[in-house]
Amino acid sequence: MATNNLKQSCGALIYSTSTNRYLFLLRNGGRFPDTWGIVGGKIESGESILDGLLREIREELGGEIKGAKILPIEQYTSNKGTFIYHTFLIKVEDEFLPALNHEHHGYCWVTLDHMPRPLHPGVWRTFKFKANKDKIQVLEKIRD
Repeated sequence: MATNNLKQSCGALIYSTSTNRYLFLLRNGGRFPDTWGIVGGKIESGESILDGLLREIREELGGEIKGAKILPIEQYTSNKGTFIYHTFLIKVEDEFLPALNHEHHGYCWVTLDHMPRPLHPGVWRTFKFKANKDKIQVLEKIRD
């Protein structure tokens, strides 16, 4: 659960097993406008990490992702320990057309070899580390 003195956020790379491509969203204003990121946002007070992630998916993509595997990739903690970001991989069978809210004005399904640019700094940081890239490749191969 999120607490008052600790800020937590979460996000997810959404991966289509039928096409081996990932969903990226183009940010619309706010911090880091016109950068490519993933679905996600702040965890509200009293909300679990999973509930926060599912709410952000509903808000940003216009619906729920039913029956998908949700697998942890990493947990980033700021140097001062006041902010934590939880990153997940969500596996879906098929690509879908997201109903974007006001937070994004574009999307694309791409392989990780063809990620759009510029990346949101937090997403860039996730992919900067070989261990994270290796973990994502292992998670891709996990079958239901």
